[in-house]
Amino acid sequence: MTKIKMCGLSSENDIQAANEIMPDYIGFVFAGKSKRFVSAEKAGRLKKILNPGISAVGVFVDESTETVAKLLKNGIIDIAQLHGNESDEYIRILRTLTNKLLFQAFRIRTADDVIKAEKSIADYVLLDAGAGDGIVFDWSLLKNIKRPFFLAGGLNCENAVSAVRTLHPFALDVSSGIETDGKKDKIKMAAFAAAVRKEDYR
Repeated sequence: MTKIKMCGLSSENDIQAANEIMPDYIGFVFAGKSKRFVSAEKAGRLKKILNPGISAVGVFVDESTETVAKLLKNGIIDIAQLHGNESDEYIRILRTLTNKLLFQAFRIRTADDVIKAEKSIADYVLLDAGAGDGIVFDWSLLKNIKRPFFLAGGLNCENAVSAVRTLHPFALDVSSGIETDGKKDKIKMAAFAAAVRKEDYR
């Protein structure tokens, strides 16, 4: 079964929609420059109403290890996703502070980027076109990848089935593809999940 991550949730309505649709993961973006940014305080309030069967992922860009670990320890998030220039040493230090799962994101432009992702010491890698800009990268670059991965970048209800069928990713990570006018759209969220789940049951 391909898992589903819906990223960039930032309101009670978003969480209520997720609770009905039940993706495997939702994402809170803690990167200050993102239009989907939420504060730790707001994320904490949203986490309290999130169905406990859904894992909350915190998305960080070159944040201090202490800040990431604190959010994990306090239960505001269950998993940390590193979306900046975090090194292996950064991950090693973070692992001394927490035993929670760590995801590392990679921008895929060339075959060398895929090789770099395969060598990551994080628990899972997320492969993206950029920094949440909703662009699809060249999926053919992933034809030889060996490790499980989250696929991100330009995913939507229309191409989700193709992504599952072609790449068999561990999970799909969607954000802008389930939005209308910059806000999460419950209808699109439900349609995306339905498309992935229907393909899995073919």
